[in-house]
Amino acid sequence: MTGAEALVKQLELYGVEYVFGLCGHTNIAVLDALSRSPIEFIINRHEQTAAHAADGYARASGKPGVLLSHVGPGMINAATGVYTAALDSVPLIAIAGDVPSYYYGRHPHQEINIHNNASQADVYRPFVKRAWNVERVEDLVRFTERAFWTATSGRPGAVLLNVPMDMFSRRLPSTYNFPPPLPARSTSPRLGYGVAESIATMLVDANRPLIYLGGGIRTKEGLAALVSLAEHLDIPIAHSLMGKGAVSDDHPLVIGMTGFWGSTFTNGYAREADVVLGLATRFAETDSSSWMPEYTWQFPPSRLIQIDIDPDEIGRNYPVEIGAVADVNQAVIEIEAALKIMAKDGVNKPELREDIKAMREGLWARTKENGSSDQFPLRPERILQDLLETLPSDAVLVTDVGWNKNGVAQGYKLPSQGKFITPGGASTMGFGPAGAIGVQIALPDRTVIALIGDGGMSAQLPAVPTAVEQGLPIIWVVMNNRAHGTIADLEYGNYGHSFGTIFQDRNGASYSPDFAAYARACGADGYAISSPQEFKKSLLDALELRRPALLDVPMVNEPVPTPGHWNINDIYQGRFFD
Repeated sequence: MTGAEALVKQLELYGVEYVFGLCGHTNIAVLDALSRSPIEFIINRHEQTAAHAADGYARASGKPGVLLSHVGPGMINAATGVYTAALDSVPLIAIAGDVPSYYYGRHPHQEINIHNNASQADVYRPFVKRAWNVERVEDLVRFTERAFWTATSGRPGAVLLNVPMDMFSRRLPSTYNFPPPLPARSTSPRLGYGVAESIATMLVDANRPLIYLGGGIRTKEGLAALVSLAEHLDIPIAHSLMGKGAVSDDHPLVIGMTGFWGSTFTNGYAREADVVLGLATRFAETDSSSWMPEYTWQFPPSRLIQIDIDPDEIGRNYPVEIGAVADVNQAVIEIEAALKIMAKDGVNKPELREDIKAMREGLWARTKENGSSDQFPLRPERILQDLLETLPSDAVLVTDVGWNKNGVAQGYKLPSQGKFITPGGASTMGFGPAGAIGVQIALPDRTVIALIGDGGMSAQLPAVPTAVEQGLPIIWVVMNNRAHGTIADLEYGNYGHSFGTIFQDRNGASYSPDFAAYARACGADGYAISSPQEFKKSLLDALELRRPALLDVPMVNEPVPTPGHWNINDIYQGRFFD
């Protein structure tokens, strides 16, 4: 077998069903091998689109995404998407063709070579878990096994296989033992002896405990244990942006998101909690109000228990009393078992539950009230309310960045069967249109809504023809305020104008492409919304037809409420330096 044939055979044996990517002269040997394989190759028209699609597929399926790119500009185009997956702990194997190994340093076509010969892997090294440079064809097979293991074990993440194109065409020695199998069985790290009991003791003895949930609890068993643990002691559950939807918004102990876009109630409860159980969260800046103690978290006097599979996250932003390196899905099962032995009768806090109920019902009611407006262009809450009233309960919301992400995380009551997928760590504009491709491929029977701004849609127009080619019934809802709205608001609030953030023609008139016409030109259905009532009607039509569809929805530019704090505002005003 050639290296390319061995690679594709190995992908088949590892259960890969889809490879996302783009062609180039360095990877067509792989495409040739894929042409004889049951693996489907998804052409994405742009490498960033391909990377986001592979990322979306991995998030929705639970399987690693596989990305194939070309040398130089190809793999650099993909870097933003790979970086997005890496920061959200998404398993992704990036395979990049490179210049022929025997031409290193001679500056062959598209080689990255100004200061270092053929060093394109260095572009990815700051954010991937590991990057391998293949120097022998035998290395390709072995490194592929290592790549899959590394991407999916421990804290999942992105990895890079950098392959000189001649290695795809060289033949494996006939004596080579192919293929290296993935580990037949692996176990996740558990809490050490007595740690579950110590954590349970702190929770039982606490007067105002809080569970703070990140994006790492993903198994049914782990989530069931978490909910049982919370209900046994009536402990409220707050979550980060990435934790939304892990426990249903309907649950009587869920108090919502913390930080910049979190509610006043949630930030207040977090600030005054005496014991916080932090699960698979890095306490990111926006979730922690720039780590300023007067707004969200106070450690101390609050006491922090932090559990994460990545030891680098323990104590990164706050001092911990108990720091445990463990798989949170297993850890909460152990803590629940210890707690129910220690406090058999549990704890009931009916007044706390009533406070949470009043707060949450008030939040949903305000969103609904704002969403009842017939103002046109539409208020963003009206778009969210119409979606909530129209979509099937198991719909998947794939958001981009801006009002769509922050507004949904803050005020959209996600049904218990629904799913929320968003670019958290990198907050990458353009993730939504393309990420929805991979999500729809992974979940073909579900309704997938890409909720995006006009800036995000403009950044990933190749997503539309890709979906048409693949027959994917994605519905893109473009919340079109003819601006990079979040930044326009931020600039206006600090400097009194929105220069460079609003789309205008040379005469100063508001400008927007006709996204609906673009969709139709690509072979999708396009709906240009011209009245408040037309949005829901067009959405129902798109749901019934089950075809790729884009709804261009004019929207007023109004900021998402920000009950927390973001220190960049202090920086703009010079207060931070005083």
